[in-house]
Amino acid sequence: MRWNLRLTAASKGIWRASELQRSLAEHGLVISAGKMSGLWSGQPVSLKLEDLDVICVVLDCEIGDLLIPEPGNVVRPGQQETSRAAVGATAPAVVPKRRDGRSLPPE
Repeated sequence: MRWNLRLTAASKGIWRASELQRSLAEHGLVISAGKMSGLWSGQPVSLKLEDLDVICVVLDCEIGDLLIPEPGNVVRPGQQETSRAAVGATAPAVVPKRRDGRSLPPE
């Protein structure tokens, strides 16, 4: 699974983790700055289903917008570990940079 919180939030006009953190707190989900940073910039190790419900309500999205399946990353019986990367391998996305070095917002 690929965690897609940042792009989903951006599509709703939320560009900073602190904005989302405030909105979540207004809906009863208080998240520490450290955990919010992890949710915003990486792949969460664990997340309660109730928390996912609140995130979906705040972002007005479906769970499929936040979690994107990647079946090519699953090792199947008889498949070697080294071929796993080739199955799910795609070229990294090229993100244009602004002249000041910051990335552009998602489209």
